[in-house]
Amino acid sequence: MAWQPQRDFIGYGAHPPDPKWPNGARLAINFVINYEEGSEPSMQDGEGRTETGLTEAWGRAPELKAGRDLAGEGMFEYGSRVGFWRLMRLFQERSLPLTVFGCALALERNPPAAQAIRDSGFDVCCHGWRWINHFELSEAEEREHIEKAVASLQKTVGERPLGWYCRYGPSVNTRRLVAAEGGFLYDSDSYADELPFWQTVDGKPHLVVPYSLTNNDSKYAGWMGTGEQWFSFIRDAFDMLHVEGAAQPKMMSVGLHMRLIGHPARAAGLQRLLDHVMQHKDVWVTRRADIARHWIATHPYPGKGLNE
Repeated sequence: MAWQPQRDFIGYGAHPPDPKWPNGARLAINFVINYEEGSEPSMQDGEGRTETGLTEAWGRAPELKAGRDLAGEGMFEYGSRVGFWRLMRLFQERSLPLTVFGCALALERNPPAAQAIRDSGFDVCCHGWRWINHFELSEAEEREHIEKAVASLQKTVGERPLGWYCRYGPSVNTRRLVAAEGGFLYDSDSYADELPFWQTVDGKPHLVVPYSLTNNDSKYAGWMGTGEQWFSFIRDAFDMLHVEGAAQPKMMSVGLHMRLIGHPARAAGLQRLLDHVMQHKDVWVTRRADIARHWIATHPYPGKGLNE
């Protein structure tokens, strides 16, 4: 029987390992820009509808869920036309690294953005060929999407992706297919921890660097309204992890979407957060690939039997 994911309710428990972050950092923090605009379900790509996820049109009337929605299209276009450049500027002005969760087709459709990422030194984690639900794909379709995404990103950003992350949730086949592809350092298709962890997939070591939908600007598509609210919420998570890090250092992921936090009033909250983080000298602001490489070097695969 092919490898299948198994649930683990114990994890590291009360005594997580010391990650030994560089320079004794209390916390490793990774900011992620999700580049999805242009790869979402759409009329042009055959879904017969306009995607409105994580936009101002989220929750629109059911009768509008089929067919073309020009307003919804424009909200996605704003992300790549405007939001992307605002977010890039905020990080580059501060010389802060980040990770791009890049949907391959989306970056094909915006060569200037792909070139900017290529020139930036930021790492790219593959966010799929398209921003669609992988759990709705057959195994053969999913394998094809992974292969197409890797080949595409090699061309647009100049190197193959070292990480993988699906839209929202993987299929039961995703981790096995990602491991079998052979070129990934890690996947982030987990929300289960605040530290990386190893699994054994088809007898081979596989690293998971968990992500977060909690420390994420997706809150703007729900109950959160202002940049100050978002800043306060994420700042509190950062501050608590920083205090805890005196005894038990952890990692923190902060997820960003160009069509959400790329708008000025929301970007102001991100700007406050970046400046708050930079006030702390014992924090490692880093790329996701660097966290994976550090974990591999510092906490190597302990052996088989890990959630096989």
